[in-house]
Amino acid sequence: MTHSKSGHKTNGSKNIYGLMFDEFKKRQLGYSTIAIIAQSCLGSAAAMALLMGEMDMVLKMILLFFVTIFCMAFNGAVLAQLKPVVTFNLLILSVVFSTLIIIAHII
Repeated sequence: MTHSKSGHKTNGSKNIYGLMFDEFKKRQLGYSTIAIIAQSCLGSAAAMALLMGEMDMVLKMILLFFVTIFCMAFNGAVLAQLKPVVTFNLLILSVVFSTLIIIAHII
């Protein structure tokens, strides 16, 4: 019997998001605890960068609002024990947004 190359996919062909989500889902309690600390620190750094930066006050406050909301949304999702996919996506959103704010103020 020969095997065709069109068989089912192996774990190696999964994308990075799928692999990270599977790992997060398996150990959600531990990763959520670590992620709350890490993304809160990152959000605080983004808020500090915003407040120290030179830009229009209205735009600064709008961006600060979104940094705060995204960080609190993830923290709330962990506390409310929402589904792992919701919690993981909020974590990614919070980390990416805070990182972009920090990078934008460094450059």
